[in-house]
Amino acid sequence: MKLTKHAHACVSLEKDGDRLVIDPGTFTPDAAEAVAQADAVLVTHEHFDHFDEDLVAAALDARPELQVYGTAAVAEALGGRAGRVHTVAAGDSFTVGSLGVTVHGHRHAPVHADIPCPDNVGYLVGDGAVYHPGDAYFVPEASVRTLLLPTSGPWTKLSEAADYVRAVKPERVLQIHELMLSDLGQQSTARILGEDGLTGTPIENVAVGSALQL
Repeated sequence: MKLTKHAHACVSLEKDGDRLVIDPGTFTPDAAEAVAQADAVLVTHEHFDHFDEDLVAAALDARPELQVYGTAAVAEALGGRAGRVHTVAAGDSFTVGSLGVTVHGHRHAPVHADIPCPDNVGYLVGDGAVYHPGDAYFVPEASVRTLLLPTSGPWTKLSEAADYVRAVKPERVLQIHELMLSDLGQQSTARILGEDGLTGTPIENVAVGSALQL
């Protein structure tokens, strides 16, 4: 499977010519291009940095073959679109061509008691190959080879991120949701959490636009 890193929380995954994109939000400048190349869009929750509603709606109108998967709030925002917008929750599974996907987790991580926590799901793609948790440190009851680790935002915390990596026990960790950190901040986070830090697992900083084989 090939993973392409886009800005912030957005990644594309491709296998055998089948391609999906997760969390094309307004913080991702090339989100439109990523969506245009995808067979399906997966959205973890409705926050704008993960879900560009206008972009995804326009793509659905332009491409009758496009499928979208997301929480109830995402599905409500987009409408049914002739059955091409699918509401998913923890325990669900589906396929995008050769890519199998299972759904995990329930809620967004808390920011503050005064700020509501929306539903948030994580997607485990390719029989444990890669897990995108959205905005939560939810530990799936499945083995994870590559964990996409959110490292910046009003809900993130280094100590919780360290415990999360320890609990998931992935073979590989890629930093995502890092846009609010400077280059120095990203390097510092990787050092604190990484192989010689709190988790013993290397934290990889992947440049936007780069592709990796998983």
